[in-house]
Amino acid sequence: MSGRPGAPSYTVRVVADPADREACFAVRKEVFVGEQGVPEEIEYDAYDAVAVHVLAVREDGLPLGTGRLLHGEAALGRTGGDASVGSLGRLAVSRAARGLGVGAALVRAVEDAARARGLVAVDLHAQTQALGFYERLGYVAYGPEFPDAGIPHRAMRRVLPAV
Repeated sequence: MSGRPGAPSYTVRVVADPADREACFAVRKEVFVGEQGVPEEIEYDAYDAVAVHVLAVREDGLPLGTGRLLHGEAALGRTGGDASVGSLGRLAVSRAARGLGVGAALVRAVEDAARARGLVAVDLHAQTQALGFYERLGYVAYGPEFPDAGIPHRAMRRVLPAV
């Protein structure tokens, strides 16, 4: 898959081994810790062990982006206690891969993983500067703005269409 004609080809997959997971963490460190100044000690959490991680990889193996899905008990605190809703988080695309459609492909991969687990919607906490990106993908903001790691966020939800 590729976001534009002539752009480097990449694939998006659910993480299945420790090497893929480490690639996800490297992208998150680059984006959240390096670019956005999120303290490294709060970037990684206990949810990483139970989340479904997705990874975008260029054809030469370079990791381009990542995201994760929390579901079941791990998601309840982020979905208003609704067990039928998953929580998308830690979506990050490396600077070199922005504008290639990687972010949208990762969101859709998380939604596919949610649907495969019987979930009917996906919530997320979007940085306010990214609201437009998520709105274009069908997410609707709700509730007030709130800080997370010192960055303004809004809660958003998308009801998953049947396939």
